[in-house]
Amino acid sequence: MRTAETVLNIIRERGYKGLPLEGVYRLLYNPELYLRAYAKLSSNAGAMTPGATTETVDGMSLEKIDTLIEALRYERYRWTPVRRTYIPKKNHKRRPLGLPTWSDKLLQEVIRLILEAYYDPQFSDHSHGFRPKRGCHTALRDVTQKGRGTKWFIEGDISACFDRIDHTVLLNILREKIHDNRFIRLIDGLLGAGYLENWKYNATYSGVPQGGVVSPILSNLVLDRLDQFVERELTPVYTRGKRRRTNPPYVALTFAASDARKQGNLEEARRLSREAQKIPSRAPHDPNFRRLWYTRYADDFLLGLVGTKAEAVEIKQKLAAFLRTQLKLELSDEKTLVTHARDEKARFLGYEIHILHADDKHDHRGQRCINGSVGLRVPASVKNARCAKYMRKGKPIHLAQRINDDVYSIMSQYQAEYRGVVQYYRMAYNLHSLGKLRRVTELSLVKTLANKFKTSCQRIYRRYSTTITIKEGTYKVLQVKVNRDSKKPLKAHFGAIPLHWNKWVALDDDVSHSRIWSNRSEVVERLLAQKCELCGSTDKIEVHHIRKLADVAQKGKSERPDWMKKMTARRRKTLVVCLECHHKIQYGRYDGKALSC
Repeated sequence: MRTAETVLNIIRERGYKGLPLEGVYRLLYNPELYLRAYAKLSSNAGAMTPGATTETVDGMSLEKIDTLIEALRYERYRWTPVRRTYIPKKNHKRRPLGLPTWSDKLLQEVIRLILEAYYDPQFSDHSHGFRPKRGCHTALRDVTQKGRGTKWFIEGDISACFDRIDHTVLLNILREKIHDNRFIRLIDGLLGAGYLENWKYNATYSGVPQGGVVSPILSNLVLDRLDQFVERELTPVYTRGKRRRTNPPYVALTFAASDARKQGNLEEARRLSREAQKIPSRAPHDPNFRRLWYTRYADDFLLGLVGTKAEAVEIKQKLAAFLRTQLKLELSDEKTLVTHARDEKARFLGYEIHILHADDKHDHRGQRCINGSVGLRVPASVKNARCAKYMRKGKPIHLAQRINDDVYSIMSQYQAEYRGVVQYYRMAYNLHSLGKLRRVTELSLVKTLANKFKTSCQRIYRRYSTTITIKEGTYKVLQVKVNRDSKKPLKAHFGAIPLHWNKWVALDDDVSHSRIWSNRSEVVERLLAQKCELCGSTDKIEVHHIRKLADVAQKGKSERPDWMKKMTARRRKTLVVCLECHHKIQYGRYDGKALSC
């Protein structure tokens, strides 16, 4: 049997060559792909969240994989309707979220692995959403590299993209390259599975479920047609000319300055040079020079045009017409804007984007160094919204909901929230303006600790203030240390995050680069050993999962069941057990009370 990596490499090779993919459905019979999918999904907190049934990752076994493959082999597998819930959006609206059952998640992840291996090499370089080794920051870096000299931004947003994807359009796109009717029928069944809301069944006639494991790659398949339209239809039309022609007034001033210098009139030469530095060296409205660039992240995209506003409006109309006629999607009128790049600021992925201009800013060569460059900014609305979380009536306050947590947890949470904002906006040249957020967050932290211990803020500062040294320098921080027997103490601090702008910073959220000693993850290796880690039995082996290790810590209780001790000693949220031991754990008959999972 081929390993999962071998199968995916074969698919990837056909993707690079653009060859059609056949026999895809038979790949779903390979158990190695399900073990790889299980290893990826098992650590996800959502794996313990039930869908329309009570099935979760808890109780995962090799028998479940065999049963799922057997159902697929005879085309008996039926998708379960997702359980729909809603999550709040920034505009006070609610976004529907679909929660599949565990078996559906597992099969969706296998399908996602196959589709990603085949289609990702064929996707446009302008697409950055839901792709390996790409994300918001690669999209923003793309903007800064392409956007120099841009005159107009076209901000694009597709209205309810996930909910309105046409099933016929999506299936036709799949049929072009995937020549396997059984696989297409399986995807068709997934799209039409429906959803349960308040335990009432509702059919789905369009869209892919937000929250579905395979939904992002399916949406990228549809939106890749938009990328191709821009690359093949719009970019060639609105890109012409090798370089702008020279600006006659600028040339006249530089020649006059040169003549004055030759005549020995240095003061007049300097004055003329300063005048020349105030105007563009190239004609800003050259009709024979046009440029159009494009970047997309999921359903948000940004285009930059060197041209006129009329042309920018025309591009917007062409985009709307293409989406409406070819993909059955609609541009959001309130979010799709044409913005002047120098006088106004476009919004993209939470940043403000504009073209910089400063006549008095020069580099070591005496040349204007920032004119025409793309500037990324932290929006004032973001800073105000982040500060408002820790403020009331214009002043920082304590957060009552955190008072019952221990000091280590409180400080860690404040630091994580602050660090997340700073790291995301690391590419903004006004990153230093987040100093206000740091002060507000720190005061809220101090007041929360003061309320917890019924003391003053000054005493909290005296108790926890210290200095730490990092690569960027020495900083004053608030730090707590938790001593542990025969172990290194736990430390948490707030602060020591430099607000230094770095537009080239490498923001890598991918943990796959960490050292791996085996081709399989640890939990898969333990499952394949087929031995109970409690009693040593080799009959009917399953994996017991919990949400977090804190659930088994049971502070204040001296005696805990053996299975809890094993999990805490290994610092793992999983325990491979036999069916009998698993039932004892679930029903509270294994050396102690039941654990609420």
